[in-house]
Amino acid sequence: MPANIVVPEVGESIVDARVAKWLRQEGEVVAVGDPLVELETDKIDLEVSAPQGGVLKRIDRKDGEDVKVGEVLGVIEDASGAGAPAPAQTASASAKPPEDSKPIEKTRSTPTARKAAEEHEVDLSRVRGSGDAGRVMRRDVEQAASGGNARSAAPAMPAPVETHKARSVAPVAESRRPVGDRSEERVRMSKRRATIARRLVEAQSTAAMLTTFNEVDMSAVMALRERHKQAFKERHGVGLGIASFFVKASIGALRAFPRINAEIQGDEMVLKRYYDVGVAVGASEGLVVPVLRDADRLSFAEIEQHIREFARRAEDGTLSLGDLKGGTFTITNGGVFGSLLSTPILNPPQVGILGLHAIQQRPIAINGQVAIHPMMYVALTYDHRIVDGAEAVQFLVRIKQLVEDPGALLLD
Repeated sequence: MPANIVVPEVGESIVDARVAKWLRQEGEVVAVGDPLVELETDKIDLEVSAPQGGVLKRIDRKDGEDVKVGEVLGVIEDASGAGAPAPAQTASASAKPPEDSKPIEKTRSTPTARKAAEEHEVDLSRVRGSGDAGRVMRRDVEQAASGGNARSAAPAMPAPVETHKARSVAPVAESRRPVGDRSEERVRMSKRRATIARRLVEAQSTAAMLTTFNEVDMSAVMALRERHKQAFKERHGVGLGIASFFVKASIGALRAFPRINAEIQGDEMVLKRYYDVGVAVGASEGLVVPVLRDADRLSFAEIEQHIREFARRAEDGTLSLGDLKGGTFTITNGGVFGSLLSTPILNPPQVGILGLHAIQQRPIAINGQVAIHPMMYVALTYDHRIVDGAEAVQFLVRIKQLVEDPGALLLD
């Protein structure tokens, strides 16, 4: 009896997807649970597996097509209903050497892993996967490219000479580009990038956004980190960064100014008594904002561990919808890319976002004397519809006070 392959329900906020790549072809014999097709959504990438064993009879939606939840992607027909050709296909499949089926298993990988494999010229079939069910992740490819993580049973990698030759072609070809050549390349946006673009425009058109600025002396935090960094890492297995200080400081400021931890629903303000702090993470496929649930209950070490794990999974493409849903306030750090000052855009329906920036040694006046201190500009973008300017300014002042006196974070 035939079975439809449908776009699964991933979450209430995801209603459509894009067919990234079919992993099997029409006429192939598949077993129940075999991955058939990769889908790309605005938040996560996922595989759709075979609902039953049989023959992939028909592919209805091709690579690159946009689809909606519940739509039919293709049809699987069980062996008994596949008709006369089915036995021949099954026999043909069984007659193939076992090695023919191994690359499929070996190359189960995330989209970012495949992209990295192209960049580093790594054969995915020779990379040992560390993800679920042996799935190859980006980190596996990068490790293999540096000389590690190769499968023991795999033959040796191509000789370095060949790799050197392949990489030397590009600059030579570029140097011979005809004078006056003004070629262009048209690249379709990924589903995630298109959604990011749409949401940013929506945020600007639906909220009364305004940004206020301040600067923070990072001397106390830097000194505290220097004193405790080794013991902290030995005890918790993760470095003590600045993010945890700003998460803690933000919660303290949100408690003092609860309307910045709210959202607008119709003509009502929903004031939230919990603190789910989103932390913006940059990945090759675009910015994502995984959420620290009940961040007020997390220790410094737990915050740092969560953020580190979010960054890894964002690059691997393994963040779940649950990691990304919700959030009452967001922190974004452009300083990791060198930004000195910026105006962050709200992440609707939130009404506040804190922007961190690069730490820079600057001269400041202290008690009438000029001194050089590590300084950071901070920015708060807020929805002026429910947050007054005075609240926003005082919110940033509270952030400044807590970070400049990190001991106060323990008492707040």
